[in-house]
Amino acid sequence: MSVAEPIGADTAAVDQKMAELSVSSPADHASTDAKPEDDHEDADGEKKKKKKKKKSGNKHKKKGPGAAGQTTPPTIPVSKLFLNKYPEGHIHEYIDDNSYRTTSEEMRAKERLCEQQVNDLRRAAEVHREVRSYARSQIKPGMDLADIAEMIENGTRTLVEEKGFEAGIGFPTGLSINHCAAHYTPNTGDHVIIQNDDVLKVDFGVHVNGHIIDSAFTMTWNDRYDPLLQAVREATNTGIREAGIDVRLGDIGAAIQEVMESYEITLDGKTLPIKCVRNLCGHNIGPYTIHSGKSVPIVANGDQTKMEEGELFAIETFGTTGTGLVHEEGACSHYAKSGDDTVQPRITSAKKLLGSINKNFGTLPFCRRYLDRLGESHYYMGLKHLVDNGIVTAYPPLCDSPGSYTAQFEHTFILRPTCKEVLSRGDGLLKKH
Repeated sequence: MSVAEPIGADTAAVDQKMAELSVSSPADHASTDAKPEDDHEDADGEKKKKKKKKKSGNKHKKKGPGAAGQTTPPTIPVSKLFLNKYPEGHIHEYIDDNSYRTTSEEMRAKERLCEQQVNDLRRAAEVHREVRSYARSQIKPGMDLADIAEMIENGTRTLVEEKGFEAGIGFPTGLSINHCAAHYTPNTGDHVIIQNDDVLKVDFGVHVNGHIIDSAFTMTWNDRYDPLLQAVREATNTGIREAGIDVRLGDIGAAIQEVMESYEITLDGKTLPIKCVRNLCGHNIGPYTIHSGKSVPIVANGDQTKMEEGELFAIETFGTTGTGLVHEEGACSHYAKSGDDTVQPRITSAKKLLGSINKNFGTLPFCRRYLDRLGESHYYMGLKHLVDNGIVTAYPPLCDSPGSYTAQFEHTFILRPTCKEVLSRGDGLLKKH
């Protein structure tokens, strides 16, 4: 069994590495880590550099080395690499009736009111990029999912400088294989080994001050699954492209479905249609709340609800060779506190556990491994009581039919007053790994 090298902070090594790095602008490195490679972005970067050369009065100001200064495995918090000025994501200008927003002074004034939120999101996005880049380079057949989860989560804790509700993990690392589409993470003692023919979905989140970045990708080690991954990549890209202020959610779903279901795949001599997983969807995200009320379908459903200015969304699509419907299957690992605080537990163990959940997670999702890590023990009865009484919601693994294969890709974007910013773009997430 091959075990990934754990990501952890080594203070002496970090200090030595930082001392060796040349001081430069975050903009010097942002184009390769936070933006797609195209002539327009490169041109913008050159203009910014020329302007900075004229500002001779800023020579004494220190600026971080950017993502190029990160170690392997990553151990340096992104705040030290960027000094709290983080790369912007992929920018989409508004079109048609919203094109005026790009140059509107009123919209620019609104932008200034949300600068802190956007910077927090960019910080979380940079952590996600650097952790997932390392994880993608390490994950391979023969590895234990438990080791992968620890690698990703320890890396996130280190790079975001985990500190209670100020910064940390957004939700448990999803590591769902083959017909399991979502919501599987190992419980303590679980040992699942990746095989050469597996289709692995990796879904994890990072938050800063409750502002969550949610992004996912799929990995395979057999080219026969390429059509499935291509279908889901293109469907996700379509959803991102179609999204915008005043766009109807049902229209986005229709566009996603049209692209996804135009693909097919041949497995073991049998040609199969690639279907959308009809009962999974994208969602908007609120402070400390991963699903905040609006759902972005991945099929045409006629939903007339519109996206609005200032909203944060995760567009995620799931393709399958199976039935196109998922159901709950297997032992639960994911949980989250419900929004209703009026119901109180009646048994002592549940009261104690709820106190720990409120203190450490609030409304952020958690898993059993996180409770174990906190030193909680003999909590199963209390956890069941909380779930049975609607105080905590359980999210079991979601699976299609046995023998089928599912894939997922996901990005987070914000509908800023002047543009749509795809925050989690970078390092070729929607390209073949």
